[in-house]
Amino acid sequence: MSALIVNTLRRQCIGQFRGLLLHRQTALLSRGFRVSYAAVAQKSKNINDDFSLLEAANSPDQFGTLSPQVNEPETLDEGDAKEEDFLQNSPPHGQKLSVRQYADLIKDHLKNNRIREALDVIEVRMKQDRVKPVNYHFNLLIGGCARVGYSKKAFQLYNKMKQHGLKVTGGTYTSLFNACANSPFLGDGLNKANHLREVMLEKGYEPNESNYNAMIKAYGRCGDLKTAFQLADEMVARRLQLGTDTFNFLLQACISDQEYGFRHALLVWHRMHRMRIRPDRYSFNLLLRCVRDCQLGDLETTEQVIEQIMRDSLGNRKQKQLSEETGQQHSDTSVTELPSEDMANNVVTIRQELSDRVHHEGAPDLLSSDPHLGSLVKLGEVRKPEDRLLLLGGSSNVFAEMKRCGVEPDIRTVTEMLDVVPPTYAAEKHLLATIKQLKIRCDVDFFNILIKKRSMRFDYEGAREVLYMIEAANLEPDIVTYGVLALGCQTQDEAKSLLKMMQEADVRMNIQILGAMLRQGCAKKNFRYVTEILNIVRRERLKPNEQFLGHLETFAKACERQDRDYDAKPGKRGREEFKMEYNRYRMQLDAWREHMGLQGLAMDQALGIVREHPWEQFKEPQADGFEKTKNPKLRHKRKKQHSIRKIDVDAIAEKDEEQEARDERTKNVGLLNH
Repeated sequence: MSALIVNTLRRQCIGQFRGLLLHRQTALLSRGFRVSYAAVAQKSKNINDDFSLLEAANSPDQFGTLSPQVNEPETLDEGDAKEEDFLQNSPPHGQKLSVRQYADLIKDHLKNNRIREALDVIEVRMKQDRVKPVNYHFNLLIGGCARVGYSKKAFQLYNKMKQHGLKVTGGTYTSLFNACANSPFLGDGLNKANHLREVMLEKGYEPNESNYNAMIKAYGRCGDLKTAFQLADEMVARRLQLGTDTFNFLLQACISDQEYGFRHALLVWHRMHRMRIRPDRYSFNLLLRCVRDCQLGDLETTEQVIEQIMRDSLGNRKQKQLSEETGQQHSDTSVTELPSEDMANNVVTIRQELSDRVHHEGAPDLLSSDPHLGSLVKLGEVRKPEDRLLLLGGSSNVFAEMKRCGVEPDIRTVTEMLDVVPPTYAAEKHLLATIKQLKIRCDVDFFNILIKKRSMRFDYEGAREVLYMIEAANLEPDIVTYGVLALGCQTQDEAKSLLKMMQEADVRMNIQILGAMLRQGCAKKNFRYVTEILNIVRRERLKPNEQFLGHLETFAKACERQDRDYDAKPGKRGREEFKMEYNRYRMQLDAWREHMGLQGLAMDQALGIVREHPWEQFKEPQADGFEKTKNPKLRHKRKKQHSIRKIDVDAIAEKDEEQEARDERTKNVGLLNH
């Protein structure tokens, strides 16, 4: 039995060995056959490829390739590589944010004036996260660009919004018109506003009150007053509510017309009275700005406008009295709808009261609802801001009218008032007393305007005394304070003293302050003073601005005229001294211009180099360590304000008497010289 098992195992082993041997031989034969077959196949393939190419080139009936096939490149194109990376390397789900979170990122950047970073949320971050923005994101960015006047980018976002197929809402149109209103280029803003209005008409979109207000603001600030007033009439025709904001935007439109703006502002103001719309604080501030910047226009038309204003106010008052007498059912009856006898009596009464108002005694008052010209002789004498303020009854009447309207003035109101009051110590004393009485808290900007006002009337000593007022009000000077003080630096020593004061206060000088000093040096024709300012600009590596180069250009023309006068009169006194100083100045000016890269350039070319585009700041991210980025709360902190109780207002009266005495002495000296 055991022998049988052994023989069986032996036969199995011999069979397995023979099978393994046969398998190896077969593998070796097949390998050799494959190698030889591959070589033959390669040769036949090359022959067939050559024949096929030749046949394709010579046969018009067979479609083939006219050139040998080229293998695909091993390196991908840059765009293909980005696409491949985008398709394969998807961001993790936790990296993606919600719609609200992306919106919060945009809001945070816009809040801190980081326009470039806010735009990158859509243009970079959301692309990397493969998240499609919604119209809410676009509206936030369009509104942010509109507030800073970046109109070009606002309309680019609007076009991209339409390309994404997102819905354009009324808020989008409002923001776009705000972008046109705040654009630094008025012509471009007006063209964009016209185009956008045409788009709204083509789409059949009916504007709401916010859209109309934004359109009035855009057309008014861009100088198209006619369209702005037409839009207001369109609101009335469509029975939309005209509020105080609408009239405020119309007053802004009046400010843009410096020749006729004050006349338009009077019409807008009394239209508010007729429509019984109560003005707010901004309305009074805008009216004071019109008083400062705008003229009356031609006198004949202005007289007609004022007469029409008084006639309308009388008619409006008669209509109101009649409505109160006849009851509520006749409250909508106009004067022209009265019976003939009542109409005749009413017209006679209106003419009589109109005559009384024209010959009214006292100061004029075109501000209240019952306007009159008072004892004003003729409008031709109204040329300066203080004269136009007198037409409104003066500063006291303006504050009284604000009180009647239930409006409390703020520091902005009194700052605007300071710009238009007469340039005397008495007027400034009266305004400071009013501020104390109303308990208005002042900031340093108010005192800066006071310094500038005194410097512009050449009262440099009084301007420097405002520093004591700032200290008494527990405030600190800012860089604008030193800028307006520079207007009074008549000599080189005074300029050095102010620069030393700035250095002690750790305030760095800028080109605006040096430009104010340069203006004084050019006015005094002090070559050494002007040269010193040029050396400071070069040493501090400051970039001159348009005003700085303008002062140099005006000074150069004046010196050339004086040089020609001396050449025409060789024996004139002071010729040699002027020639020596002028030649030295020209050599130093040429060296300065060469250092600044302005040598040999015309004025227009030089201005093109130094002029900064207003949108460049939005194309670059904010630098690290920027104050608004490091401490966002500081930017929104309210400006430091204090009361002026410690300021001795009575002492200003003595200064007024001294100033009048100095003016009288100067006048007498001038008469003696003549």
